[in-house]
Amino acid sequence: MDFTPVITQVWSMFAWILPLVLIVGIFKSSWFKGILGEWLVSWVARRRLDKHVYRAVHNITLKTPDGTTQIDHVLLSPYGCFVLETKNMKGWIFGSEKQARWTQKLHRRSFSFQNPLRQNYKHLKALEATLGVPSEHLHSVIIFVGSAVLKTEMPPNVTRGTGFVSYIRSFKTPVFSEAQVEAMHEALLTGRLAPTLATHRAHVKHLKQRNESPATRQCPKCGSAMVVRVVKSGPKQGQQFLGCSTFPKCRITQAL
Repeated sequence: MDFTPVITQVWSMFAWILPLVLIVGIFKSSWFKGILGEWLVSWVARRRLDKHVYRAVHNITLKTPDGTTQIDHVLLSPYGCFVLETKNMKGWIFGSEKQARWTQKLHRRSFSFQNPLRQNYKHLKALEATLGVPSEHLHSVIIFVGSAVLKTEMPPNVTRGTGFVSYIRSFKTPVFSEAQVEAMHEALLTGRLAPTLATHRAHVKHLKQRNESPATRQCPKCGSAMVVRVVKSGPKQGQQFLGCSTFPKCRITQAL
């Protein structure tokens, strides 16, 4: 019996089912959700904020003492520098400004994620070093897109949807001249790492290394083992961090 017609029919069915499954998988991936969220914020910023006032730079990777950091969007203006962190999430979001971890509740399940204000703080420090501007003129803005609902009272710089536009427009006192804005824009374009796939892969590798167990983590500068240390004084007294085991010869530190 000739099974060729049956095999041909089955193969033709899989020929369109497999690509469809692949496409659905891509659309549901965290990578695609992140890309989509960043694109939406970029699109809204172009439509709602005057491009002659706000100079936008997207997908910025900067070097830091312990590796690299990636910033979704930076808006440079006479009224300050706005550093935008995008979160494309669903469900209910619970958190406060001082909590290290926030909670996402989705379909009766709870998930913990890093406080995005703390995440964005590192971005601000990297920009402060790159641009050489006072920290008081750098403004952190967190933007939740998608169907996420903020269920606890949040500071005004934690926004949903297009709410970030109103927050940015609330700054009306000029602190930079047009020449300074142009200089910062040029410094950011020249100070960033090339926005290439290789840069992205290297940054992802750095993030994986940061998330490794402290027992296996190595110093990004000298290759020595990183050890857990405790802040002995100051406002962060008692807080743990990772420090190079060769201190004081090497002073590299990392957050836990």
